[in-house]
Amino acid sequence: YKSYLSTMLSQAMKRYQTKQSIQREAQEANKKRIQVLCSDLNALLVDKMNNRVVNAYLNQKKLNEQTKLLQNNAADLQKQSDQWLKLLDSFNMALKELGDVVNWSKSMELDMKKISHTLAYAHKGYAENSSVMES
Repeated sequence: YKSYLSTMLSQAMKRYQTKQSIQREAQEANKKRIQVLCSDLNALLVDKMNNRVVNAYLNQKKLNEQTKLLQNNAADLQKQSDQWLKLLDSFNMALKELGDVVNWSKSMELDMKKISHTLAYAHKGYAENSSVMES
């Protein structure tokens, strides 16, 4: 009876050890699969984050370029506006000078008419005085 019991116990122990060994192997295989899946998930998340970081960097770079271009265009526009203002001031000054010349010429014309009338009057008076003296 002892040997039968011993054999049964030995067989039960072997089955238990075999079953435990199979379960350990299955657990190890599952553990490795989970590690691979976690590693893949981690790599995927890192790639996704890296892509977002790269996109953010590229967008910031484009924004910086556009900002610089806008600043240059604004500076060019300011320079052109300043040139136009100087040109307009020059034009206004020329118009004022032209107006001054017109006023000067009108004044000269009036002065010349006065001188001409005065000379005509003086000549007429001289001519009358000469004819009175000759008679």
